[in-house]
Formats: sequence, structure tokens, C-alpha cells
Amino acid sequence: MKLLALSALLVSSFVSLAQTSDQVKTKLENQLGVSVEAIGESEVPGLLQVTSDRGLFYISEDGRYFMQARIFDMNNDMANVTENALARMRLKGVEKYADSVIQYKAKNEEHVITVFTDTTCGYCRKMHKEIDQLNALGITVNYLAFPRAGLQSPVYDEMVSVWCAKEPNDALTAAKQDQDIASAQCQNKVAEHFQFGQSVGVNGTPNIILEDGTLIPGYQPAGILAQALDKAG
Repeated sequence: MKLLALSALLVSSFVSLAQTSDQVKTKLENQLGVSVEAIGESEVPGLLQVTSDRGLFYISEDGRYFMQARIFDMNNDMANVTENALARMRLKGVEKYADSVIQYKAKNEEHVITVFTDTTCGYCRKMHKEIDQLNALGITVNYLAFPRAGLQSPVYDEMVSVWCAKEPNDALTAAKQDQDIASAQCQNKVAEHFQFGQSVGVNGTPNIILEDGTLIPGYQPAGILAQALDKAG
């Protein structure tokens, strides 16, 4: 009887959370215009964690209070609970889009980084000039598209052409050297890359996801980046 009672309680709790999640999802999408991907319990009692196309947020269980915040665990060496959740989201995204990256693979691979890039970004171009050096250091570079000007911009069109080129690696290098590339169209995930980046805290380029899900904003010289990877690994 106790087991049946416990099972009934768990089912009731699950249904209650599902109903609450549906209500909160509807309210967020209607009032804020965000696309909610998932809602679940957070590590803080009374708060729900919301994963959306605009990032990770928190909302009270009654749907009244909405928070864009960082949560730290004071009983666990001030662990950044929010950043840990974002790191997990980044790694899931890296796995999801693994088949649509433009890859520059190291011959003797020791590390793999995922880089949000823009063909017109000065520091992206500077980083790209160090691709051979990064590869020589054992670092494979996987590029995701992040047209900073948005999805209705010339750079978005250019990046679609890069990703749809017969030789995307050559096209990306050419675009970053201000060379003209042939316009091309195909089934591509450039827009999805951009939306994924926005959802995990990317607001500029280059932004680098390390193997543990850590996000490094901005350009890092190849040697410094290699040290960070060795330390993280």
C-alpha cells in the first residue's frame, strides 16, 4: 500500500509540474515573444528553469516573477549553478550540430573547440589566420555560423553561400580574406547555429566553446588557447 501511495504521489507531482510548465510556457511566449524549449525544476525551491531561444531564465512556479540571473551555490564553493546549466546546454548543441560544422582537423588531435564565427569579424579573421598553428598544437577547430548582423543581413547570405559551397573550408577562408565567393543555396543550418548561439550566451564573435562546455568570449592567441585547453582537460 505504501508503494502504491508513493507511486500515486509521484504521478500527481509529475502531472502538476507538466500543467504548470504548459501554463508558464504559454505566458512567456505570449508576453515576451520567446520560444521556450524546455521548463524544469531548478536547484532553487520555488523557481523553474527555462531554456529558450533567448537564453536561460528563471521564473517562479506561479508564473508571476521572471528573472534573468546567475545562481551561485554558497554551500558548494560558490559554484555557478547557472553557468553549469549553460555548459550542459552548449555541449548538447555541439553534439546536435556536429554534422554541420566547417572543420579544420588537427593531424595529431588533442583537443576540439567549437567556434562561433562571422566572415566579416576582424578578430574572427585574425583567429582564422592561426588555424595552421592551432592544428599544429593538436587543436581541431569546428566552426559554427554566427552572422552578427542577424538573419536578414548580407553577411547571413554570405555565410549561407560559404556553408553551401562545394568546398566550404576554402570558401570560408576566401570570405575571411575579403575575396568574392560564388552565391550558393542549399539545405543548411546557418540560422539554427545563430539561434543556438543566442540561447547559450553568445552575443559576439569569435566565441569559443571548450570541451567542458565553458564559453570563452573573444579572440585568444593560439598559444594562450592551448594552455587554457590543457588546464581545462
